[in-house]
Amino acid sequence: MYLSRLRRHGPQLECVVTLTEELALQQARRADEELPNGVYRSPLQGIPWGAKDLLATRHYPTTWGATPWREQVLDFDASVVQRLEAAGAVLVAKLVLGALANGDVWYGGTTRNPWNPEEGSSGSSAGSASATVAGLVGFSIGSETLGSIVSPSARCGATGLRPTFGRVSRHGAMTLCWTMDKLGPICRSVEDCALVLTAIYGPDGLDKTVNQETFRWNPEQGIEALRVGYVPSAFSPDDSGETGEASDRENNINVLAALRSFGMDLHPVSLPAGDLESMRLILLAESAAAFDAMTRSDLDDQLRRQGESDWPNQLRSARFIPAVEYIQANRYRLKLMQQMHALMQDIDVLVTPCYAGNVLDLTNLTGHPSLTLPNGFRENGTPTAISFVAGLNREDDLLSLAMAYQKATGWHRHCPPLFAVAGRG
Repeated sequence: MYLSRLRRHGPQLECVVTLTEELALQQARRADEELPNGVYRSPLQGIPWGAKDLLATRHYPTTWGATPWREQVLDFDASVVQRLEAAGAVLVAKLVLGALANGDVWYGGTTRNPWNPEEGSSGSSAGSASATVAGLVGFSIGSETLGSIVSPSARCGATGLRPTFGRVSRHGAMTLCWTMDKLGPICRSVEDCALVLTAIYGPDGLDKTVNQETFRWNPEQGIEALRVGYVPSAFSPDDSGETGEASDRENNINVLAALRSFGMDLHPVSLPAGDLESMRLILLAESAAAFDAMTRSDLDDQLRRQGESDWPNQLRSARFIPAVEYIQANRYRLKLMQQMHALMQDIDVLVTPCYAGNVLDLTNLTGHPSLTLPNGFRENGTPTAISFVAGLNREDDLLSLAMAYQKATGWHRHCPPLFAVAGRG
């Protein structure tokens, strides 16, 4: 069923780079043989999934969404791919990313939002969010450096988990920014995100940034003791950071009301302040280093997007960033980490509009985990979303609160009418 849906709807959404049909059938047959014989690997056994096409997969192209790498075939599997295979999941497709992990435009076109195919899916985990919400895969893996799980999850109505920096090995993933890149699941529900994170987290001996902290997930974990914070101004029209539509603001405020209905006290807080826009030079400098050979060889001329704010010009300009500025930015970043850590001593979970104020830049710079999930719809039928943020390595708190919200509201159960499957919704 999933392979046929990928063939049928993949071109419409422009979300699939490569079908891994031979591998998928092989892995599915293994599951069919193992399960009747009592070989149980994990709750993901036999579940079809899609990999963002910056993850190495043996025998299949890993294109990074960019023309210069269309024919690239790596002779190993990324650690995440290996772990999901060990868990029994079935890889059915390599999914689109915006070229070199930026946006939703790749060498084959523009990935579409399944709720409104006239608009892009956002990115850069474009295909991961689009395909998951359209029911073309059971779940997917995305990556984030500065919004690439949050943004397409919000646009497409997925439930996307950006784990703590250092939670999941990036071995075999395209490097964009060594100190900010993160891998995480994009799913339909919070519980699915928890199951996938259980399978992929932890040290592999290959990515030395991965920490030793155990992920303790208990779906029965209560939320009564959780301290929930929010920034009051983030829920006002002036600072919500959303589209500006009244429905966005109303849906965000309704999240606060839902949490209060659980008997929770919400604590007003303030986020660390500062010129986070200038901190983006960390991302630009590291990305320029990662793709130095591309820039020097003029391979960037082959990328589709050549605007002032697109990678070719951004990476060329980044070569002029002084080392002193890069070091100073990282010194200031350390202060932000300390301030954010102090804030999270007073609360367990922060609830926030996805783009309010500086929250997206801030939490990517500090490495805190974030979960983005649907919280309603606009009048035009497209979904709105909210984000929850937790302390470092406290994805369990994040997931417990978000799961309670999803069970109470059910927004995640809605399916795009154009891609509805009988029995879903």
